[in-house]
Amino acid sequence: MGKKFGSFFTLICLLGLLVSIVTPAYAHKVNIFAYAEEGKVFTESYFPDGRKVIDGKVEVYDSQENKLLEGKTNKEGLFDFKIPKQDDLKIVLIATMGHKNSFVISAAELAGDEDEGSIDTSSTANTEKETSVKKTSARRRHAPKKEPLPMAGVLGGLGFIFGLTALILQFTSKKK
Repeated sequence: MGKKFGSFFTLICLLGLLVSIVTPAYAHKVNIFAYAEEGKVFTESYFPDGRKVIDGKVEVYDSQENKLLEGKTNKEGLFDFKIPKQDDLKIVLIATMGHKNSFVISAAELAGDEDEGSIDTSSTANTEKETSVKKTSARRRHAPKKEPLPMAGVLGGLGFIFGLTALILQFTSKKK
């Protein structure tokens, strides 16, 4: 019975190892969001757990992959710049330890042709302070959301650990 259990345990652990190999890697994920407003592009950068990307390198490219500018995110994960060119812009975020992502903002968005997230400031009833609050809330429409830890990743990691343990035990038990 001991030998059958050991073989079954090894099989289960190897299946767990297989699941861990197939599962996508979430370890190097980072998020970036960008939008245009009043002649500027604003970016927000954060990790899946909600932490802000501090001092992340931001590079901006045009549609022909020419680098137009670069900068760094601040303590709040924000970076903004004047629109350098009316073209599709690819904004690349390079954070710590190999974290990298990009966001493309279209020339139409830069020109203000799209209404998504636009704010009506024509009403004379709005005070300057109210307008500022509305703009800030529109900018934060993609605020960081904590992403749950994928169960397949957890189970795959545990399977890997058990599989490695089973292999070690199997090799050490044959020596006796």
